[in-house]
Amino acid sequence: MTITSARAVEVGVASGLIVGEDVTAGYRDKVVWRGANFSFGRGEFVAVIGPNGAGKTTLFRMVLGLQPALSGNLKVLGADPRRGNTKIGYVPQRHTIDSDTNIESRELVRLGLTGGRWGMNPFSHADREAANKALEAVGATDIAERPLGVLSGGELQRIFLAEALIGNPDILLLDEPLSNLDIRRETELLHVVNDVVRSRGVTALLIAHNINPLLPHLDKVMYIANGRVATGTPGQVLTSESLSALYGIEVEVLRDPHGNVAIIGVEEHHGSGVGS
Repeated sequence: MTITSARAVEVGVASGLIVGEDVTAGYRDKVVWRGANFSFGRGEFVAVIGPNGAGKTTLFRMVLGLQPALSGNLKVLGADPRRGNTKIGYVPQRHTIDSDTNIESRELVRLGLTGGRWGMNPFSHADREAANKALEAVGATDIAERPLGVLSGGELQRIFLAEALIGNPDILLLDEPLSNLDIRRETELLHVVNDVVRSRGVTALLIAHNINPLLPHLDKVMYIANGRVATGTPGQVLTSESLSALYGIEVEVLRDPHGNVAIIGVEEHHGSGVGS
């Protein structure tokens, strides 16, 4: 099931940075989801949501060229996905940072540009300027010289985001960056991501547990569940009719006076009823 029509995808091929036509995802012995049509254009903020194990990270692996589609056609920046595409910035779900990590924040950001050229190698002027611009874009210039091991969760996410932005990517993939953040830090990070999307024209896909904090910022939602994909605006996807078709059972979508969404009738749900 998909809300985005095949015709809409045809039109989106010319302008979409990430375009899928009848895509089936999974592994040789297991289909995760099938028949998905979607098109994400420049400067769109997209939430990727659904139950655990539905195939959200699988989508990211495909876009990154780490895993092929089982069938269908997936284009990224007008070409087949490929590993090491420098026009894609990626913030993975987990980083191993402990309190003894003494790497300076600016040094980590620079690694997004120079890779392994670090340690004894001094910053070039161009490296430093690029790192400073990325840090400024995420509001982290005040922590640029602090070691990673002393930063809070919200501060670390800003540094990881700056690292992903330093190469001026066209696409930004964020795998559960809101995990373990309190409501204040969650809100702050989402404002930062939204500012980056709007000011730089970056297409951002963000995997999240709870869609409600994202709703004020989103252009589209990609909801993956039950081996199916629904894609469209939040108003198109987050409806009783749409999600009932997606899950194959009766689902009711409720909204409170603040616009927050609750989904009733889905076995696996978290908080607002929208799982990840």
